[in-house]
Amino acid sequence: MSFFELLENTPKIFGLFGLFLFVCTIAAFIFNFSFKFRIIGATIFSLLLSLSSWAFIQSYTEKVLIENAKYVPIVYDNGFDLIIAKAEDDFPEESIGPTLEQLSENLRKGSRSGANVKIKIRKLVKVSDDVSKPIVIGEVQKNVKMN
Repeated sequence: MSFFELLENTPKIFGLFGLFLFVCTIAAFIFNFSFKFRIIGATIFSLLLSLSSWAFIQSYTEKVLIENAKYVPIVYDNGFDLIIAKAEDDFPEESIGPTLEQLSENLRKGSRSGANVKIKIRKLVKVSDDVSKPIVIGEVQKNVKMN
């Protein structure tokens, strides 16, 4: 079993184990077993593990990789409707489109309150010794509403 198969099955495994322990807990209280309070903790913990592993699966998404896209670090993200990534000086012009597409595909649906997000790639052009000017070399707008 691969890691991703195990990851997908974990909430079900912990959930079934938690339900089994819940039935055992009910039986322990009915028959007044001495371990009834210890089994409550195990039951709650296994159900908590089931819920937390389910939440992890919901938040886990693999990154989209597009051919000819280059890595650009995000230097500004206001968390709502603007993302700016920094391109190096020797950034190839033919990689602008695929890089913008890759950045937009890696945004999660439903995030950012359903805003239209502008994604920009910019370079810094040296104006003088201590002064640089940002130049936008590519821009795309993406709607991240939940479908």
